Amino acid sequence: MQTKKVLIGLFFMFSFCVHLNAQNDMRDSVHKKWFLGSTMFLLGNFDQVNPPNFGQLNFGYRITSKDVVSLEFITWKYAWPLGINPIFNKSYGKTEEKFPGYIREFGIGLVYQRFIWKGLYASVHVMPMIQSFVNENGVKVDNGFHIFNTNRIGYHFKFFNNKFFIEPSIGIAGRPYHSKMPDGFKQKDDKWAKYTPEPGLHFGFNF
Repeated sequence: MQTKKVLIGLFFMFSFCVHLNAQNDMRDSVHKKWFLGSTMFLLGNFDQVNPPNFGQLNFGYRITSKDVVSLEFITWKYAWPLGINPIFNKSYGKTEEKFPGYIREFGIGLVYQRFIWKGLYASVHVMPMIQSFVNENGVKVDNGFHIFNTNRIGYHFKFFNNKFFIEPSIGIAGRPYHSKMPDGFKQKDDKWAKYTPEPGLHFGFNF
């Protein structure tokens, strides 16, 4: 669980650091329309138990000072049900909860972010995802589809004359819809909740 410790540590470290700098940074009046970004979940690729081969790119546009829309391009794979939160649930990584293989996913999501007060924001992420179910021999056994949804609340901190930002957040992530899974995968997935808490730490560059 080295990756879990690193993610938790980075989350609190960045939250503390940005708090110290937020007062001055939020005085910045420079407004930039476009941004590119990603997430600190990239560090999960160092996980020794369930490396996700995770990749994410965010491309966004600030419609107004309060309304932001963006696209999220994401891919990952996982061998344990998404309902087992790797930070809060000790069942993550246990052999008896593992899928008979893994699921690889690709998706393009739409995000709407609304600023409520200063840097405080709420956001909704909706992502249709195509799935490939792969058995323990590395052979694809089926295809699938689900909608991955996350609702977040967080704070936006600006740095370096609004060229760089980070957004620590907490959210609820889950699947309002998914197609039928193949046998073996379905039995494991059905044991767990469809929604779980999810901390986040997005970052990006404005231009």
